[in-house]
Amino acid sequence: MQRPDSVTDDFLQRLVARVPSTAGGAWKLTEVYTGEVLVELPQSTPADIEAAFAVSRRAQAQWSQWPVKKRLKVFAKFHSLVLEHNETIVDLIQAESGKARRMACEETLDVPMVTGYYLKRAARLLAPKKHAGPVPVVSSSLEIRQPKGVVGIIAPWNFPFATGISDAIPALIAGNGVVVKPDNKTALSPLFGIELLERAGLPKGLFQVVCGEGPDVGPTLIDNANYVMFTGSTATGRVIGERAGRNLIGSCLELGGKNPMIVLPDANLDDTVKGALFGAFGNTGQICMHIERMYIHDSIYADFKARFLEATRDLAIGASYDFSSDVGSLVSVDHKDRVATHVADAVEKGATVLVGGRARPDIGPAFFEPTRCST
Repeated sequence: MQRPDSVTDDFLQRLVARVPSTAGGAWKLTEVYTGEVLVELPQSTPADIEAAFAVSRRAQAQWSQWPVKKRLKVFAKFHSLVLEHNETIVDLIQAESGKARRMACEETLDVPMVTGYYLKRAARLLAPKKHAGPVPVVSSSLEIRQPKGVVGIIAPWNFPFATGISDAIPALIAGNGVVVKPDNKTALSPLFGIELLERAGLPKGLFQVVCGEGPDVGPTLIDNANYVMFTGSTATGRVIGERAGRNLIGSCLELGGKNPMIVLPDANLDDTVKGALFGAFGNTGQICMHIERMYIHDSIYADFKARFLEATRDLAIGASYDFSSDVGSLVSVDHKDRVATHVADAVEKGATVLVGGRARPDIGPAFFEPTRCST
């Protein structure tokens, strides 16, 4: 398979050159569809991370003094640049994550939507507010919004552009600096997002990116941040929340879930099956809000089951940089192996595979069929 024309070697080298790395080595970032190495991603040491925070903090001292309207001009330009370069962003997301093109397109829309939201509302949200004091008429108080400083963001691999950039937008507009750690597998799209922000006028150095495995990078990032945001597993969230608490800094933790779908007798099954299909298999099933299990009322169980399984079998699974595939690849071979282990474990414990259940190495190294089991 030929990678998109936009994803050139020179372009990728320019992106990863932004990552500080003095002695951290490199990580082979691959095109998921083929397993081909796209670029050697530099890995940041603790010293590199401390230096990145120092650079961001110096830039933030000036940025925080900009009037809100001046900051918003940067984001108005950024909004236009993201839309202008949408195809390139989609190509990068597909190459690094293996998403079907529709899902990659949907992810890119998150960033201009978030930007547009704050372009309309940030001036009001950040404006000082006057409140009555303890003695009416003769006393009052003024509430002002102060930047935190430098915000640390640990972004996941399932929505690298949306979480890596969208989470940073309100922090930056409010006058903060940002240091983001994307997942090694999916660092390219957030790196390009930072490039576009600087093209729009964001001061160089304000938005830093560091790369490395979580246990190697996370502690230093949290210890240098004034606020931390994390999207990922509950187990890791507990560790991050505890460390943030020890450092007396705030944190925002979006963690894992176990989401049921309940279908009652009055449901419109045409609409319900469509919703269930996306709820189970959108982004190749790699969304934290996805349906983990379904409870179907006895009176409609057989009808729903037949419709849902037929719709699942009709899904087009493939490796393509066009819209011919409904379902793309899992994010890595390791993840594909974990999925296969879960299916095997379910069967061993009495479940029956109703549809799918197989890896598809004929399509690509990390492909696995959309699968549903019953107990």
